[in-house]
Amino acid sequence: MVVKKIKESKLFKFFTNKYIIILSAFLIWMFFFDANVQLNKEFKREIKELNTTINFYTKEIKKDKNTITELQDSLQLEKFAREKYLMKKDNEDIYIIEFDTLKK
Repeated sequence: MVVKKIKESKLFKFFTNKYIIILSAFLIWMFFFDANVQLNKEFKREIKELNTTINFYTKEIKKDKNTITELQDSLQLEKFAREKYLMKKDNEDIYIIEFDTLKK
């Protein structure tokens, strides 16, 4: 009695339609087993990583260009060399003071 009602229902007829079965099998194959879908996901992830790398390097290029424009003056160049690379003149001594940031 119950089986007869289930077989006569519209939902059962819909899901036992051969086109619906073939379409569902195709969709399951495409989303879970097809390599192109997986490759597409990997390519999107790689594109996102490359875009973040591009953004990082464009910021670095802007900083370097600003530094280059500041160093056009010879006094600024000397200051930069002394601070960044610890360069000194022959008759000078350099003392580097480092602060311990760790609490004991």
